Amino acid sequence: MAEPDLLARYNEKRDFAKTREPKGATGKSGGNRFIVQKHDATRLHWDFRLEADGVLKSWAVTRGPSLDPGEKRLAVRTEDHPLSYADFEGTIPQDQYGGGTVMLWDSGTWEPVEGKSAEDLARGHLHFRLHGQRMQGEWLLIRMKPRGKEKRENWLLRKIDDSFAGGTDMLVEQGLTSVQTGRTMQEIAEGKDPEFRPRRGRGTSEAGGGVVAASDSPDENTPPPRRSASRSPSPSGGRKLPKFRDVQLATLVDTVPGGNRWLHEVKYDGYRALLAIGKGGPRIFTRSGLDWTDKFPGIAEASTSIAAESALIDGEIVAFKEGRPDFSTLQEAISAGGTGLTFFAFDLLECDGKDLTKLPQIQRKERLRPLLGNADERIAFAEHVLGAGEKLYAAMCREGYEGIVSKRADAPYRGTRTRNWLKVKCTRRQEFVIVGWLPSSSKGRAFASLLLAVQGKDGLEYRGKVGTGFDTEMMDDVRSKLDRLARKTPPLDVPKSAARGAQWVTPGLVAEIAFAEYTAENVVRHASFQGLREDKAAEDVVDENAQPVPEPAQSDVKITSRDRVIFPDAKVTKGDLADYYAAVAPIMLPWIADRPISLVRCPQGRAKQCFFQKHDAGSFGDHVRHVDIREKDGSTEPYLYVDDADGILACVQMGTIEFHGWGARASDVETPDRMVFDLDPDEGLDFRDVKKAAEDLKQHLADIGLTSFPMLTGGKGVHLVVPLAPRAHWPEVKSFAERFARAIAQSEPDRFTANLKKASRKGKIFIDYLRNQRGSTAVLPYVARARPGAPVAVPVTWSELRDINSPQHWNVRDADTLIERANSRALSGWGETEQALPDL
Repeated sequence: MAEPDLLARYNEKRDFAKTREPKGATGKSGGNRFIVQKHDATRLHWDFRLEADGVLKSWAVTRGPSLDPGEKRLAVRTEDHPLSYADFEGTIPQDQYGGGTVMLWDSGTWEPVEGKSAEDLARGHLHFRLHGQRMQGEWLLIRMKPRGKEKRENWLLRKIDDSFAGGTDMLVEQGLTSVQTGRTMQEIAEGKDPEFRPRRGRGTSEAGGGVVAASDSPDENTPPPRRSASRSPSPSGGRKLPKFRDVQLATLVDTVPGGNRWLHEVKYDGYRALLAIGKGGPRIFTRSGLDWTDKFPGIAEASTSIAAESALIDGEIVAFKEGRPDFSTLQEAISAGGTGLTFFAFDLLECDGKDLTKLPQIQRKERLRPLLGNADERIAFAEHVLGAGEKLYAAMCREGYEGIVSKRADAPYRGTRTRNWLKVKCTRRQEFVIVGWLPSSSKGRAFASLLLAVQGKDGLEYRGKVGTGFDTEMMDDVRSKLDRLARKTPPLDVPKSAARGAQWVTPGLVAEIAFAEYTAENVVRHASFQGLREDKAAEDVVDENAQPVPEPAQSDVKITSRDRVIFPDAKVTKGDLADYYAAVAPIMLPWIADRPISLVRCPQGRAKQCFFQKHDAGSFGDHVRHVDIREKDGSTEPYLYVDDADGILACVQMGTIEFHGWGARASDVETPDRMVFDLDPDEGLDFRDVKKAAEDLKQHLADIGLTSFPMLTGGKGVHLVVPLAPRAHWPEVKSFAERFARAIAQSEPDRFTANLKKASRKGKIFIDYLRNQRGSTAVLPYVARARPGAPVAVPVTWSELRDINSPQHWNVRDADTLIERANSRALSGWGETEQALPDL
């Protein structure tokens, strides 16, 4: 019996004399490619395809894949496609089946998870793993039972909760360009040639060739890929390579600090490192300033993928064993050539020539994240949580990690040990100086144990010995190093019982030791050798004794008249408002810090006189900063800005309700780092009209390669926030925003206007682009509004926006909810992407 032609339906639906799609022919079985093609046909969807049985099994995912494990996306089964379709990108004529624009949106390999097989597809339940450039980790495809006489075969595509899970629409909102040609949907539709030869991203299949555009294929001499609408990484950089700086060190404490002023990270069991990129780089420095670039060639190579011309990044180099960081594995990897390692980046000290150390901790991290958005997998962003440190600590100890590091969210970076960084360990572990060793009676064993010490007030102090945790190769290596440091006399006072038979060495080697506790004699108990610390000097090794967690910092700002009613209808007082801002300051600082601001002040409450203030008259105190900005007439005026929670509270003390920010930072006022489109509806329009308008503008921006993020204003409408790499100047940004807004208004004059005049706004939504000119401001995330009910401006995801019925959904009583949301996967990466204005 002849085998069925799996591609018969595919071929029947197409006229290959008109379409440039490949003609169907079944290929050899056994491959494991997967691809996703963004397809703007009758309606926009994402075609998800898995290689099986010599064809591409295909589903149309109407809203695109979601990283949220709670989201089940409808995936309609479509006809099988030929393997050659995996290389198709271009346009299909409108009179043909599926007419529209096709982008190669993702590609890579797939396999069933352990214990499953591709044959599970026939049973309607496939659990599989993807290795793509965008989609990674574990996923499920589940076939739904048909309803009545329903002919189409409906499936559900769902993300499994793993380390790759994240926000609901992060993939579709931020994945706006082809993974192979870098083109946007609009550029593909216009037939713009690919600007580079196809490359293979991490996780892509080696089978098959590169993308085949529906225009001429690129030739062999086309340059390497660029990031569309973003800053290209620069291996050698156009800017000067940053110099080494002293690193900030954490203080060991006995409990996790509480409160929302602390952010918490995993404590990685690796080597602390500063990664410098720029002209003449990269360079990798140890915490003591040694240049170890040659020891980590893989990390150095991967650093060229960071989207900055120059940067100094603080982080940890880590090796994994069975899914966990492992120091011994790290040492073995270094000895074997320094490959197979990961650099976890957790702080940004300099970027493109600017010193960022004075900025709050949380803002430095938020500036770091987009630089790594498209980085090589060997460079990873160290995630964090705000508050909830005890939960993270418990989880890390349960999983066998070393512990956590807690950092004050509003603190600057200081190159010394501080109590703004605290470390809490699951087990006791620290460095000791090796001062000698005891011979072994076992044949072939290099030594029985090592003698340990730390630096005390009057020199070295004995801390016991360690005789476990070694393998033979490790012992031989340590012994060879000890022999080169041999001496006849002890370098410190050691108890006679411990010194009997000891061989002494000059203190130079540092070992990391895990132990249960100190005994009454102040020596380690149940010690285990973890490895040598070549990045630490013997003279810097001291006892690490856990200290009490510092008391919660009390603000220097005193709020007077706390009982004064600011929002009469909501019965919100000045004290309530101050408490709200104190609580949300950590999640607000990334957006307000180091940004010129205008204040809406209502000293006697919202119901009485309110006024704007943008200049510093010296009445706010030391916590509110000022930056001199040149005015149109050539004079300079002091503009307000804040960089910590006390600055925010000082403004509240002076009667401030609202904070509105420039589209640029105080440190670089002439190059905006965002655009804002304010959708302002005419009276009488329903909020559903605003939501639909926001979705439409989002798609128009996406078509030209720009990612946007929605924010409820707490007023009447929605802001679309478009992050920008700070390169273009104000005239360029304003011109672009105006041309974009007017183009939308001209295309749909019944719905939109870009005219500020009230008469032109009747029954329409005003696309306010004027916030994108020098000196203009827009309300900032988490700012309270001087409106009835004390509403607040809140970032949301596009999925959330669809289900929200008012731009005043949250108010100042919802601080705990807003903090929890800010830490959620859904909002991870909100407002963060590295992109530039396209050339239009």
